[in-house]
Order: sequence, then C-alpha cells, then structure tokens
Amino acid sequence: MHLKKTLCAAIAASLFSVGTANADNLTIATVNNGDMIRMQGLTEDFTKKTGHTVEWVTLEENVLRQRVTTDITTKGGAFDIMTIGMYETPIWGKNGWLVPLNDLSEDYNAADILPAMAGGLSHDGTMYAAPFYGESSMIMYRTDLMEKAGMEMPDAPSWSFIAKAARAMTDRDAEINGICLRGKAGWGEGGAFITAMSNSFGARWFDENWNAQFDSREWSDTLNFFKNMMDDAGPAGFATNGFNENLSLFQQGKCGMWIDATVAASFVTNPKDSKVADSVGFALAPDNGLGKRSNWLWAWALGIPAGTQKEAAAKQFIEWATSNSYIELVAEKEGWANVPPGARTSLYENANYKDIPFAKMTLESILSADPNNSTVDPSPYVGVQFAAIPEFAGIATEVSQEFSAAYAGKQTVAEALEKAQAITNDAMEAAGYK
Repeated sequence: MHLKKTLCAAIAASLFSVGTANADNLTIATVNNGDMIRMQGLTEDFTKKTGHTVEWVTLEENVLRQRVTTDITTKGGAFDIMTIGMYETPIWGKNGWLVPLNDLSEDYNAADILPAMAGGLSHDGTMYAAPFYGESSMIMYRTDLMEKAGMEMPDAPSWSFIAKAARAMTDRDAEINGICLRGKAGWGEGGAFITAMSNSFGARWFDENWNAQFDSREWSDTLNFFKNMMDDAGPAGFATNGFNENLSLFQQGKCGMWIDATVAASFVTNPKDSKVADSVGFALAPDNGLGKRSNWLWAWALGIPAGTQKEAAAKQFIEWATSNSYIELVAEKEGWANVPPGARTSLYENANYKDIPFAKMTLESILSADPNNSTVDPSPYVGVQFAAIPEFAGIATEVSQEFSAAYAGKQTVAEALEKAQAITNDAMEAAGYK
C-alpha cells in the first residue's frame, strides 16, 4: 500500500513538472481600448485552461503601431503576440514576418470568421492574424437631442443632413457639441477618419499612376467641410481628439453625434459607463450621393511574429481569445451587448444577439465597406481608410499631422493640402512608384 502511494505521488509530481516545464509566459502588445482591457481581465480563464501566463504591454493606438512595427522590422523579439490590423497583416505576412494561422484546431472553426475579416487579414489565401473583433464605422447619436432639434435621423443620411443636425444640436451654454469627430494626428486616428470621409466626397489618395491627389477639388471640399462643421459644432480642441477622447465626451453627454468605430456601440449604451445609455440611436455613415459612404473596415487582430520561441502557446492564446467560447465567456460575465463584435458569422445568427440594438447596423456597415472598390474614381490601391502599401503608414502619419495643424488653425486648409501633396509625391518617388 505504501509503495502504491509513493508510486502515485511520483507520477503526479512527474506530470506536474511536465506541465510546469511546458508552461510559457507570453508577452502581448495591445491597444488601450475597452475590449482589449476587458480581455486582460479575463486572462485567468486562459491560464487555468492551459497553464500559460500572460504579460500585457498596453499602449495608446499610435504608440502601439510604432512599437510593434519597429519590433517586427528589426526582429527585436519583444513580443510573442501583437495586436495588429488589416493594414499591417497582409504586408507583414507577404514578407514572412508573421506565423501563418492555417493550422488552427477544428474546434476553433476558422470558416466561421466573416469573409470580410478573414480576407483582410490574409495574403494569398493564408490568414496571418485572427480577428479579436471586426468593425466598420457608423453614426451614434442622441435620440433626445435630435428630437429636441426637431429633426429625424434617416437610416442612411447625407453629409449635408449631418452638418445641419450638428449645428442644430449644438448648445454651447450646456456644453453640448453637435458632433464629435477625430482630428488627432496619426494615420489610424484622424487620418483614418478623414480618408474614409474623403471617399464619399469623390477624393482618393492616388490616381492610377500613383500620383498624389491632394491638389484636387474633392480633397479641398472634404477638409473645408470637415473643419467648418467642427469649428461650428465640434468640441474645443478637436484637433487632438481621437477615439478614446470622443468616447469619453459622448459618454458624458457632451456630443449630439459621434461617427466612429461600430465597436463603440456597446460602450455608449452601457449604463455603467454612459450617462446617455438609454437615448442612443444608430445610422449608417454619411454619403454625398456619389455611391460611396464614409465608413471604414478594420479588425483588431492577433498575430504571432515569426521567430518567437513560444509559437505553440501563442496559437493557444489566439484560439482562446478569438473563439466562440470567449464570446460566450464575455456574455456570461458582462452580457451579450458587450461581446466582441464583427468577427464571426455565427454571432449574427445567435438568438441571444439578434435583439441587441446596434447588431444589425454594425453588420450592415461592415458588409457595405469594400476595400477593393473604395473610391468613386479608380485607384490603384486596396483599402478603405488606408492604401495597403508599405509606405502608407509613414506618409499618412505626416499628412495627418498637417491636417491636424489646419484643424487647430495653425495653417490654412490650402497650405495643409499643398504640403500633403509634396510629402506624398516625394515619398512615392523615393520609393520607386514613379
């Protein structure tokens, strides 16, 4: 009997040591938005299931992009998993900088990922990052303030309606801005918004010969319309506001309308965080009757840098964080309205999710964005709010800085566009496009 007990103890100790030896500590770089912060709070579930622990490096959006780009291009090895998007993934996958995700388990059901998301995170049919959530952009608005202004929001409004409503809803004495929009510099911050908006005005970054188009009437119309509307109806300092700043303003009741990521819908309708949760409506992003709406297409996704020593554990984390099981975990803890949206087809077929007020508009917005045909006139690039070429991030960051300076009144719109034209053409010439 004593021998049997000793043998069992030895086997148990042996198994435990194997489990400990196989357990990894993963370092993950991520963005400081609500869904990612929520995931960090649920990581204990992953550790319980796998034994692996996680160290988070949580960064503001512009800083995250800079850090992960520097790390992967220099093979720095600081991260085992990176939070990246539809811009970086196909380019980095093509360069061999990311581990292919073509061998995820059968239970994971990769075929359930929305085609728009899987396609945007793939190169030559191979997925290189898995979407934690997918998004487009749409209008979130105060139904009470719209009614007070004597107006009714259409399901698919025009920019002229939005500008009129923004001015009508503005009440400076009550600290209510008719509209809150991104003006913050950064290709994925204010740069993303103004690029998506410009599509609906008939603008484009490049013509078919890769010549910059900032000297066009369409770009002038876009920037002047945006600045005039924001000066009249936007918050003070809008030139430095990005996603998080506008989210905070909206939740505090200081915005009549906010056009931004569909993923924000769960935050503005959450009574724990939003003072206006019970009076939020949704509509498609505006257009100008030219056949293009001003909504973007994006996914925050998880990718694995090639060369990591912890590839197997990293894949386990990605399966955990982007699975249907994770969606159910969030639903159990936080309610169905707070699950990560826009990534899986089955979510929009789930009876528990169908009655969520923003679910239908989110899906419609995602499906209406076409990265292969985003501009009125033909363009040589893929992408809605970006051009999927390696040079774009650097060029667009500089261009967005000029735009933000114009929003802040430090230069005219015409001066900003003249500089944008020179910056872009110089960079494209140096890169050999012309």
